[in-house]
Amino acid sequence: MVTTLQIDDTLLQEALSLSNYPTTAALIEVALREYIQRRKQLKMLELFGTIDYEEDYNYKQQRQAR
Repeated sequence: MVTTLQIDDTLLQEALSLSNYPTTAALIEVALREYIQRRKQLKMLELFGTIDYEEDYNYKQQRQAR
């Protein structure tokens, strides 16, 4: 897909200088992948502490059952 973007040249040049990517297209694709990965991680962190286990839950016994 071809998309026209208006990105700050200074920002883009700094990102290119910090990366090993030869083109802006490659850099932007990797940046989007990293953004998506980070957002998924943040959603997972929101779940932390929301799962309630039974008080007598014994993970060692559960492992031996296999």
